Amino acid sequence: MADVPLVLVIDDETGSRESMAIALEKAGLKVRTFDDAKRALEYLETEPGAGLAVSDLKMPGMGGIDFLRAVRERNYDLAVILVTGFGSLETAVEAMRVGADDYLTKPVDLYELRKRVKTLLENRQLKEEVTSLKQMLDKRYGFESIIGNSAPMERLFEQMRLVAPTRSTVLLVGESGTGKELVANAVHWASPRREQRILAINCGAIPTDILESELFGHEKGAFTGAVARKIGKFELAHEGTLFLDEISELYPELQVKLLRVLEERSVMRVGGSDLIDVDFRLIAATNKDLEGLVADERFREDLYYRLKVVTLRIPPLRERPEDIPLLAEHYLERFAGEHGKEPKSLSKEALEVLAAYPWPGNVRELKNVLESLVIFHQTDTIAAAELPAELRQGGAAAADGGPVQCRTGDPRTMADIERRAILETLELTGGRRAEAAKILAIGLRTLQRKLKDYKQDGSYAG
Repeated sequence: MADVPLVLVIDDETGSRESMAIALEKAGLKVRTFDDAKRALEYLETEPGAGLAVSDLKMPGMGGIDFLRAVRERNYDLAVILVTGFGSLETAVEAMRVGADDYLTKPVDLYELRKRVKTLLENRQLKEEVTSLKQMLDKRYGFESIIGNSAPMERLFEQMRLVAPTRSTVLLVGESGTGKELVANAVHWASPRREQRILAINCGAIPTDILESELFGHEKGAFTGAVARKIGKFELAHEGTLFLDEISELYPELQVKLLRVLEERSVMRVGGSDLIDVDFRLIAATNKDLEGLVADERFREDLYYRLKVVTLRIPPLRERPEDIPLLAEHYLERFAGEHGKEPKSLSKEALEVLAAYPWPGNVRELKNVLESLVIFHQTDTIAAAELPAELRQGGAAAADGGPVQCRTGDPRTMADIERRAILETLELTGGRRAEAAKILAIGLRTLQRKLKDYKQDGSYAG
């Protein structure tokens, strides 16, 4: 029975050694006995699977203290109980100072022995489970959860490693579907706050009249329907991390209140009168051009600069096509397991199509395509011809360097051509004006002026 813990009993007195071994075996444990501590240590060097050792303190040759020191020096994951026939306080203090997990005095109370051994083994198992859980969480939420070894991703990983241990507010900028929440989780799990929670709230998914209560909480009777006190996300994230997604959707009154929280590090519940100190790390995310929103007076400039203490840009998938094979392999394996399907792979030609496609929906779109392929295709290897038509057509156009089709008809004037280029580039960047201006090689103020003109003539509703 491999799961039954192994206990070593070390004592040069035969009667004492055998009585302890019998008592532990009756408790359902596996026991191996030694009359010499040095032989027990040699056994551990070749068979490190023991969970606990019960060792007499005074023995010829190597005594219990020397055995304990040797175990700790070798970093064996072994709990140790020392047994002494002297029972003095000084002996107990010395044993615990060297690193004993517990101690007993002779004659050993066998009931107490079983109780102490059981407690230490349970603690050891709990520690192993916690370690395993942390490893699992690291894999799910840490850097391992973000797939990519392209140059843009390596730069992002390096920035994440540098910012994670700090207290700085972080602004994540990236198109929809690039994995901003994954990055937020990874930064949290690599930070000193990882033992506390990370709370996420989507500012664009909650009605404005509810969002304030979600963030700040409220007191009983603060408004109609407030039948009990509610603790807000700012308080719940104390000593942890608060992730505010779609921060651009925060309405003006809440922008002011968020700025005050960041400056004063205290909150007041809706309907309350007491300030409550809060200590949280803020990570905000947006797929919009906050700088452009500031220029349009749709987002507070002072809050914008409070948020962008550290800005991490998450590259879109089209900027890292070399990561597509890694992503495809990962998600094909994952979805095959989730749906009980045989593992599938992509042909070389299929991967070339995926790499050439611009992926406007980014990794989220790629995941959806791969999940569909796993569900509907029966062959082990997915050929290029089996990919969705829009991928093959889009990939072919990109590979040939062909122009994106104009959705508004063929332009007739240079102004029409310019308008189409600006509006389609703005759509490509998810509304981020600064990035669009950079791609178009024009000034941000020029872009903003032209967009204002387009609004006036009705050709732009952004």
